[in-house]
Amino acid sequence: MEEIVMKGKTGKYSLIASIVSSFVVIGLFLLLALLKNSSREIPLYTDVDIMAGMVFVFILSMIVSASIWPGIVEKRLK
Repeated sequence: MEEIVMKGKTGKYSLIASIVSSFVVIGLFLLLALLKNSSREIPLYTDVDIMAGMVFVFILSMIVSASIWPGIVEKRLK
């Protein structure tokens, strides 16, 4: 019974950690893209390019973090 409760918590905490870490990566991507654009006289990227890049980075980071965080959370809960 305790194992079932642990699995539920592991999934919940893993999802939260994945989402939070993905938003941190998106923030870093946005910061670097805006810094790159502001350092040029003619912007290198449009706003649409940056938004599309943020969506792409979010999807990729969710895939990667969803495979990493469950193992870390499971170890911490034991």
